[in-house]
Amino acid sequence: MSEEKFGRAPTISYRLLPPLFGVTVFLSAALLFLVEPMIAKMMLPLLGGSAAVWNTCMVFFQAALLAGYAFAYAGSRWLPWRVLLVVQCCVAALPVVTGVLPLTLPHGWTPPLQTTPIPWILAMLAVAVGLPFFVLSSSGPMLQRWFAASGHRGAADPYFLYAASNAGSLAGLFAYPLLLEPLLRISNQSRLWSFVYLVFAALTTLCAVLCWNRPQRQGTSDSYSGSARTSITWARRLRWIALAFIPSSLMLGVTTAMTADVPAIPLFWIVPLALYLLSFVLVFARRQIIAPETFNRRLPILILCGLLPGMLQTKLPLPALLGLYSILLFGIAMVCHGELAATRPSVHGLTEFYLLLSVGGVLGGIFNSIIAPLAFHSVLEFPIALIFAALLRRTAEPEEHKKPGRLPDGVKDWLLPLVLGAASATGFLALRFVNEKLALLMSIFVFSFAAASCLSFGKRPVRFGLGLAALFAASFLYVGPFGQILHTERSFFGVYRVSNERTDRFRYFLHGGTVHGVQSLNPARRRTPLAYYTAGGPAGQMLEAMQSRTPNASIAVVGLGAGAMACLTDPGSTITYYEIDPLVVRIAKDPHYFTFLQDCAPRAGYKIGDARLRLQEAQDSSYNMIVLDAFSGDSIPMHLLTREAMALYLNKLAPGGVLAFHVTNLYLDLSPVLGNLASEAHLASWSEDDSSISPQESSEGKFASHWIVMARSENDLASLVHEQHSTAPWVPTPRSPHSRVWTDDYSNLLSVIRWR
Repeated sequence: MSEEKFGRAPTISYRLLPPLFGVTVFLSAALLFLVEPMIAKMMLPLLGGSAAVWNTCMVFFQAALLAGYAFAYAGSRWLPWRVLLVVQCCVAALPVVTGVLPLTLPHGWTPPLQTTPIPWILAMLAVAVGLPFFVLSSSGPMLQRWFAASGHRGAADPYFLYAASNAGSLAGLFAYPLLLEPLLRISNQSRLWSFVYLVFAALTTLCAVLCWNRPQRQGTSDSYSGSARTSITWARRLRWIALAFIPSSLMLGVTTAMTADVPAIPLFWIVPLALYLLSFVLVFARRQIIAPETFNRRLPILILCGLLPGMLQTKLPLPALLGLYSILLFGIAMVCHGELAATRPSVHGLTEFYLLLSVGGVLGGIFNSIIAPLAFHSVLEFPIALIFAALLRRTAEPEEHKKPGRLPDGVKDWLLPLVLGAASATGFLALRFVNEKLALLMSIFVFSFAAASCLSFGKRPVRFGLGLAALFAASFLYVGPFGQILHTERSFFGVYRVSNERTDRFRYFLHGGTVHGVQSLNPARRRTPLAYYTAGGPAGQMLEAMQSRTPNASIAVVGLGAGAMACLTDPGSTITYYEIDPLVVRIAKDPHYFTFLQDCAPRAGYKIGDARLRLQEAQDSSYNMIVLDAFSGDSIPMHLLTREAMALYLNKLAPGGVLAFHVTNLYLDLSPVLGNLASEAHLASWSEDDSSISPQESSEGKFASHWIVMARSENDLASLVHEQHSTAPWVPTPRSPHSRVWTDDYSNLLSVIRWR
């Protein structure tokens, strides 16, 4: 298309088009991916800081993206050209004229207490951010369609704008944890976002103005592209959906795995999402930096390495965990998205192509966040996605020629995995009948043999995928480090397991891979608190000192676990548990599993829901002691350790009362955080890190633990901290001059993470 045919001022408008459209698409994507962590962080305090909140938010974002793509597809196909321009500009103005901006959560909404909060989260997001998110999601494909119809010489291949869109997404994602979150309060973040949205809306209008007089001879059909129409078969459409489904599901699965033992903070949400988007940028770029085939050849070993930690029931060090799952996600995303880029249609199928990619992404989100928690008792969506990726992988390996007397390859593709599964299952069953040391050696041999055999199937995708499925199914017979599993159940907040130790001396209560309660199976010791709550440890010392000073005390415990703390209270004391997950209450109260509550606190009260919301209902000065013992996996919900949370605790604490914080943690050093909080609130604060556990104590069921106590006066803690104990001494809680006090609006979690 020549410049002269473009309009009266061809030179300026013609040259403006690529950078103008590029900047507008970049801004729309950046706004999309800035608002995702921002709105999710607003919601975390209402739902206990669970990583499932982010995954559910992602389902909404993907669904809104699908709605936007569907709108772009329908509008581009059925609306006259100028009507389409006007409609999109009006839609972009709706969030401004309807008063949705600046973004805030609707007031007065509280999550359900006894049912899954997923519908509540989706409704909340629809009201709070649905309209602007829909506008931004529709703008990407719509603007690319406008540019393709503009008459510019680059219009035949507008996919470079898709790379600009993904670059904007990455910029928005990393701007949030690195710039907005550390520097601005949530309210100021929302105002800044709203201002940039106004800029985006103005640029969208300018794009429409410049495209208003596009050459009319091209009409509203797809002939402008100059590309021949090619038929898109349903097989091709379904493969596009499947290739989009796998990385979407894996992204959420990796997010869940990464945040199982560390807090659900924006950084750990953003890393998987950024890798997912980066793969799009690389495969759709005009110059290929990394070839997808580089990962395709190594995909079998990547997938096998990703499956093994779950089958072995083991915890990796945090850097190894982050590294393994990041490489795994990026590799599979590069392979799947690389095939999408290689098979993308000409311009006439652009909006349909994006629509189908969005369908696959939404299905991945729905599978992980809605279907999996309802259908599976454990986290099966992650291995299922890996097996699906193995089955769908393309390989350029030549077909083997069948020799006389040999089975056909198609038969071997299912027969060999069946043999592998049977052999592995036999090995895992045999491990149950040998002693612990021999079982360790045998398990190494069985897993090594099974993994090597499975890897040998790598050149045949179907054989390799079925081999993975057989090996994973057989691994359910493996008795891991926590012994025989008695019960597994899943809720919105995670996977819970009850298991007996290999020697049948103890029963464990686990959330994810973290033990949250231990009870002796010896009837004579079943009232004895174990693990982090032993009578001679910090927990027992705190309860004894407080109850000796305040008989018939009123105690609030945030976080139930197996209920062991009930057996540290005097008969005259009253105890109220605040527990966010009703499933935990049901398991802890079931005498088939644990009897602490039945034996020691049959009249205990239970408040279901997030502790900060439910504690507001309590009378002021009603508790002599408040114990913060809430965990999600191995991480403590961060909204329970902020300035606002501390003000609530002090308001509910009686004169002379004590606050206690359980801060045992693999990856977080929370002492300076609480030291700063105590200092700002002018509280006395002492800490005991009882980490030196003797072999004898360990054999009796004691775990290392770290506790911090606070009170309004040093005198309120004198009987505790100045008494001689057989465990570690109580010391003043350290403070950190390099870290500010945490608030609901700010956080600086990276400074307290132990990278080990």
